[in-house]
Amino acid sequence: MVSSKDVAKFAGVSQTTVSRVLNAPETVKEKTRQRVLDAIETLNYHPNAIARSLVSNSTRSIALVSGPLHNPFFADSVTAIIQFARLQGYQVTVHFEDLGSNESVFESLAKSKVDGMILSSIYLEDPIFSKLSRFGIPFVFFNRKPVEPSHFVEIDNLQAGRLGARHLLDLGHRHIAWVGGPQTMSTFAGRYAGFREVMNENGYVTKPSWTVVTDTSPQHIHKQMIRLLKEKEKPTAIFAATDSIAIYVLDVLKSMGYRVPEDISVLGIDNVTWSSHSSFNLTTIGATYPKNLGQIGVETLFSIMESPSEKWIQKTLPVHLIPRGTTASI
Repeated sequence: MVSSKDVAKFAGVSQTTVSRVLNAPETVKEKTRQRVLDAIETLNYHPNAIARSLVSNSTRSIALVSGPLHNPFFADSVTAIIQFARLQGYQVTVHFEDLGSNESVFESLAKSKVDGMILSSIYLEDPIFSKLSRFGIPFVFFNRKPVEPSHFVEIDNLQAGRLGARHLLDLGHRHIAWVGGPQTMSTFAGRYAGFREVMNENGYVTKPSWTVVTDTSPQHIHKQMIRLLKEKEKPTAIFAATDSIAIYVLDVLKSMGYRVPEDISVLGIDNVTWSSHSSFNLTTIGATYPKNLGQIGVETLFSIMESPSEKWIQKTLPVHLIPRGTTASI
């Protein structure tokens, strides 16, 4: 097997010069650089990626910790992150959260050598955060954030909850159910707080049994929706904390013979790709910024990797209502 030593000998330069041509070509004179490149081509030399990473102290890779793929928001964002990273010449190692505990995920991260990390899986108060901070690797959160100061990119979750509540109230709905996820996550906590704020401001109280907390899995959403719809008094509208939850709610309603929006209106948040599909035509709330939130997150990560900043980069994107076919006046 041809080695860098062979290339150096053939080109009449040192191994250090070969390394510089491979890792920092701009530091080598054009004539010398071309001689080394010619030697590489003649000898059919293939640099060892691991060896090169040791020289440059870079693995050209990042780690992504994503939420579950049954939520199309994460399917969209994972795709956007991988595509952007590859354009920068980076590989992405993807880990998916373990609902309830992320210890195993972070144990895997601790063993990996990456240049940066982008994470959507974090709780508001998460013991993992202190471990993550000790890794000494640039990182940024997207969609979710901890209570501790950190780099993050999110939509305005509080305003999203407010907008949704106002939209349904403006349509004449007074009996509105909330279907969300754990309040230990910033997305669900913020969206629910905005919803409650507007409802309370207008003098409407949601029945405790109409505030439905799920683990966001299709199975649990189905179970909780069956319970909700068996109640004697039924809501006229359902505000789902995510488009993913809303899509599973639509499925349950259809299977039980309900018409949307004639019988029950349904509203989501996130504006995922699926929400505009004619099969769903889901009324939703999304960021006014055209880029995918995952792409904004990974762009932020690369900025931090290139120019470490002592100041936290914290982006909260404004949101707007996208009316479609699943909400209507009562």
